[in-house]
Amino acid sequence: MEGLVERTDFVSVPVRDMERAKAFYRDTLRMRSPDWEAGFPEIETGNVSLYLVDPTAMGMDFAPHTAHIALRVADVAAAQRELEARGVRFTGAHDTGVCRMAFFHDSEGNSLMLHRRYAP
Repeated sequence: MEGLVERTDFVSVPVRDMERAKAFYRDTLRMRSPDWEAGFPEIETGNVSLYLVDPTAMGMDFAPHTAHIALRVADVAAAQRELEARGVRFTGAHDTGVCRMAFFHDSEGNSLMLHRRYAP
């Protein structure tokens, strides 16, 4: 029997201040969107898009993600240094023996991590 779900298309990232969030993802993280001026811009990551959404615009409460969204980078330590130079504060780092991670929050309080798997 074939599965019902084909793939994950996007992950919604809740924001309180859309302009502040767009600036963080566009200017600080240097991520790309085909249309930063869209009401709810989609950020392309190469596999699963991040969709910035203001839940209050749809009658819902704002609550940031507390489970980390893992953002793959070539070198966690180098990316962390670069982001720290842009004012990002990291809350910790971890090496599992399989991957390296460094934890931080976006401008809206969502939990993010830099991530790189280095072992099979």
